[in-house]
Amino acid sequence: MDWYNKGLPHIWLPYTQMKTATPPLPVASAEGCRLTLADGRVLIDGISSWWTMCHGYRHPHIEQAMIRQLEILPHVMFGGLVHKPALTLAARLSKLTGMSRVFFADSGSVAVEVALKMALQYWLNKRQTNRNRFLCFRHGYHGDTTGAMSVSDPETTHKAFRAYASKQYVVDIPSDEYGFAEFEKLLEGVHKNIAGVIIEPLVQGAGGMKFHSSDVLAEIFRITKKYGTLFIADEIATGFGRTGSMFACNEAAITPDILCIGKALTGGMMTMAATLTTDEIFGAFLSDDPDAAFMHGPTYMANPLACASANASLDLFEQEPRLKQVEAIEAQLQNELATCKNMKGVVDVRVKGAIGVVQLEKERMDKAWLKAHFLEEGVWLRPLEDVIYIMPPFVITSEELGKLTSAVVKVIKASTDKA
Repeated sequence: MDWYNKGLPHIWLPYTQMKTATPPLPVASAEGCRLTLADGRVLIDGISSWWTMCHGYRHPHIEQAMIRQLEILPHVMFGGLVHKPALTLAARLSKLTGMSRVFFADSGSVAVEVALKMALQYWLNKRQTNRNRFLCFRHGYHGDTTGAMSVSDPETTHKAFRAYASKQYVVDIPSDEYGFAEFEKLLEGVHKNIAGVIIEPLVQGAGGMKFHSSDVLAEIFRITKKYGTLFIADEIATGFGRTGSMFACNEAAITPDILCIGKALTGGMMTMAATLTTDEIFGAFLSDDPDAAFMHGPTYMANPLACASANASLDLFEQEPRLKQVEAIEAQLQNELATCKNMKGVVDVRVKGAIGVVQLEKERMDKAWLKAHFLEEGVWLRPLEDVIYIMPPFVITSEELGKLTSAVVKVIKASTDKA
């Protein structure tokens, strides 16, 4: 493959030690839940291209919407100009979330940066200049940009940058009466210095696929609001049906002050994200003073092609039984991964919506070995931290999902036998 051999020496891959890494796989095409490699091998994608492809690859409804938009208006700046796809999408997202204002961005990390800046300036505009820190949670992950790193767990992905990231309050997610008492005690003492509390509701993703209940989420929200602090929900990974509800916050019957969405927003077809907020937050930026305006603006924000893709994705959630499909995926994952519970080296098996997780003892996490053996089974899975997880497209068939779960069972057993 001439293109592969010529181009590979010039790329820098994400989250990869380039000196020792196995060469990346060349993908020739994708359809539904399957990736076709340049050598003809076909893999079932068990992680939806980093959790984005909720409708599978190349869904015709989204493709056709993008083609129509491409022929009319592929892009135009969003400064002083607007267009139909963006305004249509903003109105739909507002109705779907109950939040009145939408600020478009071009990646999840940027959506989080926007949320943090929005919270900080909200308090600045209200003349409360001491509110300049955030409270976040261990095992949390909110992105790779500098502000997002500062509210992520400093002991995980971003260890190299601990000295440079802003210092925030980092606590465990409370799980019992004592934990909530400690959480409230901390907030009572420092809330006048906090701009907001940020959390991945129900599922902490890249930090290890840690789950917490809707009751825990609702209590964190209640205490946060009791002390007049902004509540920021990072639903970039959990939004659009992944946990079983359209948004994870729905399950706890809460509406955050600021909501970050991305990943599956466009059905995985284009890079796009958004930060949503309330009229109360938005109102603090309305002023005769130009400096009170929110000064942020990604070059490609509200890209018309991405908006067309997102609108088409929302059509599919309205027209096709996505949440019912998630329910079926959850039941199959629970049933078929249960075999792992009694296997040597398995710490935990947990399922939430269309997320299945098998947690292993850390000494058994030979990621390169695991990935190689998953490839032999014809599936695309990437172990994370101390977990093997499945987050498939919602349109996956029972047979395809069964191949993913059987591969997990088989490979974990093989890893135990070799130990």
